[in-house]
Amino acid sequence: MKSAFAENRPFLLLSLLFGISYYFACVLNSPELPEPLIVVWKGAGVSLLAIYALIRLHRLDGKIVGAIMAFGAIGDMTLEYDMRIGAGAFLIGHLIAIGFYSRYRRHKLGLSQKIFAILLVPLSVFIAWALPSNRGDALTIAIYCLSVAAMASMAWTSRFTRYQVGAGAIMFLVSDLLIFARMGVLENSFIPTLLVWPLYYFGQFMIATGIVRTLRHEMAADSADPVQA
Repeated sequence: MKSAFAENRPFLLLSLLFGISYYFACVLNSPELPEPLIVVWKGAGVSLLAIYALIRLHRLDGKIVGAIMAFGAIGDMTLEYDMRIGAGAFLIGHLIAIGFYSRYRRHKLGLSQKIFAILLVPLSVFIAWALPSNRGDALTIAIYCLSVAAMASMAWTSRFTRYQVGAGAIMFLVSDLLIFARMGVLENSFIPTLLVWPLYYFGQFMIATGIVRTLRHEMAADSADPVQA
């Protein structure tokens, strides 16, 4: 276990390095660097999470989690050139994630958790619809937000830990809502600039590491179970 962790830890460390340095160097500042370099820098953090998932989970689940992260990284980079292409990449990733979480449903949910999961989607969609000043964009934004909110709701009600995977998905959703707020009520505010990237990146980091850790623990338990053997 220790040797496996030491072997794959560099991908997480590199992901953190790129994700955190991008925030301070490129979000809070305007570096004099070629645009393609900044775009690659932006996508590197989540791309390394995709590699991490592929290496740590040697089965279909690893490929699925890797694909979710990969489409996120593609979205990160293509947003710099075309909002529609970037949003499309994220949408594909959300749809894959929704299907993935549906395979790992939590069998028992408390009443408060059910209410939260049920209300999360319509409330998030309504907030997203209400945020942009240009009402012509409201419907498109609401439809896109539906995929993010559904992904977060499914993550929250999955059997992956809520304090990591569920919380990470909620952070992703809040990050997107702040982007939409920047198109309206927070247009001249520094709050979205300050919070969007940390919420998004660390949300993705929590999702990837939480899923991998849970499934690896289950694989280890199954292999040690004499009935399964």
